[in-house]
Amino acid sequence: MRIILLGPQRRPTLEGVARSLGLSGPVATITAGWQEREPDDAELSRVLGGRDVNLRLYQRWLEVRDRVPEYAAGAGRLDGVLAELQDLYLTRLDYALRAVYALQHREPGDGPRSQAMDEAVAVVRELDATHLRRVNEARLEFFDRLRPHEQPVIAEYRAAVSAVLADAAALVIAGGHVGVLAEMLHLFNVAAALNEAALQAGAPVIAWSAGAMALTDRIVLFHDRSARGPGHAEVYGSGLSVVRDTVLLPHARARLLLDDAPRMAVFARRFAPARCVPLEAGTRIDVEDGRWPDGIRTIEAA
Repeated sequence: MRIILLGPQRRPTLEGVARSLGLSGPVATITAGWQEREPDDAELSRVLGGRDVNLRLYQRWLEVRDRVPEYAAGAGRLDGVLAELQDLYLTRLDYALRAVYALQHREPGDGPRSQAMDEAVAVVRELDATHLRRVNEARLEFFDRLRPHEQPVIAEYRAAVSAVLADAAALVIAGGHVGVLAEMLHLFNVAAALNEAALQAGAPVIAWSAGAMALTDRIVLFHDRSARGPGHAEVYGSGLSVVRDTVLLPHARARLLLDDAPRMAVFARRFAPARCVPLEAGTRIDVEDGRWPDGIRTIEAA
């Protein structure tokens, strides 16, 4: 599978990318992360030469909510469970990272200090891994209980999405709300459709910002520059997992304290061995069958 990861599109580079690929045929698009603004894709359509077919995942979800009320109710309960898991995780994460930074800011010492730092980072890594596992288990239990593939309405929409992808010359995934976007991608089984269609046809997947994050196996939310001061990066959940062992960081320069080398070193150690990749405006990274090009900028541990 060919995946092209782009930086934010406030000054669009997508048009040049599409032109360089020489795409012929329809281009499937996903703007579900825009939520109610999902249909406002006129500029995206212009950039793609009017060959776009919006998969309307958010609109389809609204229709599922109306037509399958028991599924919508179950989804609401799942949201409550996930919110509680996130709240408990963030409480524990705050204390664990405070310990890491406290040890880091001490004067350099001997072996015991280094060992204590390693152990403190290991505690954070275990919290992250445990939280991700619990989130995925909660989602799996929800899908096992309500079986979306057995719901006629959802099965119909999944088939429609798969049919569009089978004929598409490319799939374009825009940004927006990463949580909503990831939920829509899972509900309508986009990963399976890609494996059955785009992978065999060689059609590229082009994604930016939240769209790029939603392709990964571990979505990490981050914001060091919030109004309330630096916040902790937090594991949110799993995306489509077609980009693995990678943490994607759109708007990294604006949202991370990249000049704070000790803080960035903790960030990189925390998520290692995954590569932590900033996605700035103008960035283009072509990943071919999981192979990354040389020279990609990453955040590194000290």
